[in-house]
Amino acid sequence: MAHPGPNSTSQSESQNRGIPLLASFPESGKDPAIEVKAERDIPWMHLGNPSSPANGLPESFTRSTSSAERAERRFGVKGNAILTGGGGSLALASARALLEHGLSGLALLDLPATFKKPDVTEEIRSLRDEFPSAKIITTDIDVTDADEVQKVVGEIRSSLGPLNILCCFAGIVNCSRAEDIPADQWRRTFDVNTTGTWLVTQAVGKHMIADRLGGRIVLTASISGHRVNYPQPQAAYNASKAAILSLRTSLAAEWSPYGIRVNSISPGYMDTVLNEGQTLAPFRQVWAERNPMGRMGDPQEVAGSVVFLCSDVAGCYVNGADLVVDGGFNSVTFFKCC
Repeated sequence: MAHPGPNSTSQSESQNRGIPLLASFPESGKDPAIEVKAERDIPWMHLGNPSSPANGLPESFTRSTSSAERAERRFGVKGNAILTGGGGSLALASARALLEHGLSGLALLDLPATFKKPDVTEEIRSLRDEFPSAKIITTDIDVTDADEVQKVVGEIRSSLGPLNILCCFAGIVNCSRAEDIPADQWRRTFDVNTTGTWLVTQAVGKHMIADRLGGRIVLTASISGHRVNYPQPQAAYNASKAAILSLRTSLAAEWSPYGIRVNSISPGYMDTVLNEGQTLAPFRQVWAERNPMGRMGDPQEVAGSVVFLCSDVAGCYVNGADLVVDGGFNSVTFFKCC
């Protein structure tokens, strides 16, 4: 039996409006103990059905006749993508991988200072040289600014066309003892990692819904959202990433009727510029020693998971999932006895 779509009229009128519930509010100027009952509406969530946009394997794949053709299409990527944190190691490695698998339009979003770094400038120049047929743009953005996010995403939609893929890599780390972290630092961590991710996802999601072409959204969570890190204390960061895991499942359910797949990746400790330097050497040693593979990860080892989740075929039935890419770190529990 097919489920009704988001605009279905098969549900009762009250269900399409929302579920009327009784709420209690005290009348102004009266004793709060005397309650007045008022109704409030809760939106009704609809699930997808076989006729939902982009809900199924692409016809170009099902009609493929040769093994070589199916193999080529299985991890193919089409359309346009936005990557936030676009000047970071994970984003740039994923951008290259997506372009290698067929992406035709790419927008890298990050803070202005990031795009001025020589290594970032060189990598983006390299992408443009190696993929001349792809349209690659860079755009300054503060993901915590709701108005700016809406404006920038709208401009990218006008420049590239329909938005098919969003990968959210923007984030900051805060390593502080829980009893010492100031409230403004706690809020800043959530503003960037959680609210910033949500603002961009919401803006892109609105365009995906309006275009009725489906889409792929990949949020960046972390092993820190699954377990407590050691030896560095970072309660704010851990909590902000745990929130991403919850956001992923909520959006995967809500946006399925529009053919939008929402998943996340949870990288482990990655060997990037953020983890370089002599002061971090003891930490890197602990991170590597506690990993079953005995080392930190490479950004390229995250990029493959991104391609899988963004692909038209291989990731077609993957929705609401979190891929942990950590070399097995999250599977090991350490105990200190006595």
